Amino acid sequence: MITTLSMLAGGIGVFLLGMVLMSDSLKAMAGESLRSGLAKLTGKPIKALLAGLGATAAVQSSTATTMATIGFVSAGLLSFQNAIGVIIGANIGSTSTGWIVALLGMKFSISSLAMPVIAVGAIMKLLGKDRMALAGLALAGFGLIFVGIDFLQQAMSGLAAKVDLTQYASTGIGPRLVLVGIGIVMTIILQASSAALATTLAALSTGTIDFSQAMSLVIGQNIGTTATALLAAAGGTASAKRTALVHLLFNLGSAVLAFFILQPLFSWGTQAWGLRHAGINTALALAAFHTAFSVLGAIVFLPQSALLARLATRLAPEHAPPGLRQLDDALLSVPALAIAAAEKTISLGLADTCHLLARRLQGEAIASNQSGVSLDKLLQSVDAYTTKLPTPQSAADQQRLMHLLLLLDQTRVLRDDLSGLHHADTIRHQPGLWDLAQRLPATLEHTAHWLAGDGVVVQEEVTEELRQITEWVHEHQQNARRSVVENAVNEHISPAAALDQLTAQRWLERLSKHITRIAETLGETRALFRE
Repeated sequence: MITTLSMLAGGIGVFLLGMVLMSDSLKAMAGESLRSGLAKLTGKPIKALLAGLGATAAVQSSTATTMATIGFVSAGLLSFQNAIGVIIGANIGSTSTGWIVALLGMKFSISSLAMPVIAVGAIMKLLGKDRMALAGLALAGFGLIFVGIDFLQQAMSGLAAKVDLTQYASTGIGPRLVLVGIGIVMTIILQASSAALATTLAALSTGTIDFSQAMSLVIGQNIGTTATALLAAAGGTASAKRTALVHLLFNLGSAVLAFFILQPLFSWGTQAWGLRHAGINTALALAAFHTAFSVLGAIVFLPQSALLARLATRLAPEHAPPGLRQLDDALLSVPALAIAAAEKTISLGLADTCHLLARRLQGEAIASNQSGVSLDKLLQSVDAYTTKLPTPQSAADQQRLMHLLLLLDQTRVLRDDLSGLHHADTIRHQPGLWDLAQRLPATLEHTAHWLAGDGVVVQEEVTEELRQITEWVHEHQQNARRSVVENAVNEHISPAAALDQLTAQRWLERLSKHITRIAETLGETRALFRE
């Protein structure tokens, strides 16, 4: 018994090692394209689903896709609504592992062929560089997967004679629920639903368990795979918690559908087609069952994504201040996401500032320090967040950080400009300058919508409007200054009033220039995250 358990543990370990090597190598090879691809998703649920499916099939890890999705939502790169489609797609994509194991690991005895594959992979890793080295690790991992499966099959053959699971062979709800619970525990312990599934397929192929028991285990394993995401989101933002909750709600809903609808249908089908004995046919049937209940869940719940979003929002309410909800410490391990979170935070703060400036220039009575204090607190929070950011290693992340620091510096300058909000009253008493100033509020509101992420407004339009306003103010400043000086000389206004008006003119010109520079820098920064 000890030898059998040792072989079982070793088989699981070798399989997990192979999965980690292959998955991590594929993620590193696809890394930046995977990040940018998910970040570019539009509001179409089916497109988000296909992206999640493709990403998971490519890196062979639904956990990796789910964790990346949570990170993108926290950083503000991906909307919560789109994240639901990605999560559902990731669940379907994760079923590809079952087909690989059933078609190759069970149908062919390729453990002997796996050794040369591992050797070739190791040579590629030792002699190659960059992508070739990563491809070598992925190839070696692929070979180890099947070595692990071979160990699992041998262990399960010995276990079949020593473990009696006939007490759970009943088709009643009670024994099936016990097996679902065992499947959940298996995935939580192994921290990989693929390893739990491979173990189940090995047990099925050797007759240790029957097909009905295997289906119950797979249902439980699909629920258990949500544990990693829930743990990762526990200390994150409300958006991250909601994304993890949607993952749990979808998997639970799919499990209920599978338990009460698909499992009885597949049990009847295998009996009708004579697949009651262990072997390749039942292994393929189990892979088909795994895919079927993920697809069924997608068909039922994808159209209800808005309902899932409302439920998750109610279960995970937002407590962080509106302007600081993106700053999630869990993102610091991925510099690109942390930088994006800081950029999004600054953008939202600047959007509020533009709204306030527009209202003030239109004559609303607003305390001169209202926006300054808010922007100052936001800058302090972003400064504290960026000090915890690890040094970016990639050239792309270094360039993003450079643009973020430039944006922070320009935002500080704008914060200092806000102390001169009282100049708006002075400008109102200068007819020529007031006509110029009245063009700015509409552009500021337009800019605010763009900063807040309104997809209708594009950066090029905003920047061009700001440039035109800045040039117009600069061109008319000379005439406005001359008019003020002449009024003072002709004693139409006092020298003190003239100085106030000249100061207000400079403030308006400086304000328009600084906002234009910020829009240009922010446009360049966002372009980096779209690449």
